[in-house]
Amino acid sequence: MKVLTFSIVAGSLACNAKCPFCVAPMTPANGIGTKEPAVNWRNFRKAAQLARDGGCSTAMITSKGEPTIFPEQVTRFLEELEPFKFPISELQTNGLLIADGRVTDVHLQKWYDLGLTTIAISVVHYERSKNKSIYTPHREYQDLPALIAKLKKFNFTVRLATVLVKGYLDSVDEMKKMIDFATANGVDQLTFRPVTKPDKSENESIYKWTAAHAIEDQLLVDCNAYLKENGSEILELAHGATVYDVNGQNVCMTNCLTIQPKSEEMRQIIFYPDGSVRYAWQFSGARLF
Repeated sequence: MKVLTFSIVAGSLACNAKCPFCVAPMTPANGIGTKEPAVNWRNFRKAAQLARDGGCSTAMITSKGEPTIFPEQVTRFLEELEPFKFPISELQTNGLLIADGRVTDVHLQKWYDLGLTTIAISVVHYERSKNKSIYTPHREYQDLPALIAKLKKFNFTVRLATVLVKGYLDSVDEMKKMIDFATANGVDQLTFRPVTKPDKSENESIYKWTAAHAIEDQLLVDCNAYLKENGSEILELAHGATVYDVNGQNVCMTNCLTIQPKSEEMRQIIFYPDGSVRYAWQFSGARLF
């Protein structure tokens, strides 16, 4: 069984953003609370070994909240990852604490020295006001171009992980503007994925908001057609995503599917701080150990 991604759930349910489509409340907590958890490092090392034995090349530090709320824990995860020599290690974040300096330059340099290659920033739009209405309706949103420039200064690969939401990025023209924004700001990788909800949700109100703001299937067809016509297909990822070069900009159209029952490839192994290791976010029963 080949493993594609080793996902590490850092931190807790605590988050400084207020995304109305947040997947964390819709999926089982699996032992995650609101405080920084103790980590079962013994099982972490076993999970990391399992992923490497499965040929996994990418370790991704993510969270059911915001991982950078506990930057020292991010550092510890990177330290523990070092012996396993994952060629690519990524951090998924909303970027807010990096932008305002609470994740310091010392943290960023340490993370780079420990092998972190990519920082993926979750966004819904190229306009500051649109991102604010989703992520920070309670406060000002960050200066996204300045954040990108800051991360580039530390030589990180910067990805904008863009969620396609009705009323935000919901047309080919809007996608084209997002691509132009990424190119203008030196973004290394731009990913598009539709906002999604699990088949079974733990939170009815978030589930309903997400369902009401899901984009039409036709938009995905149109977006893929535009990318195919105006870009060059440069990589077909194992889980079905296609990467294009669009006038020099790396663009990927993907999805959030984590279970492919008939596949000989496991899209991801997910490590939780309590030591449980799973292969799907939405099912507690999808447990390896």
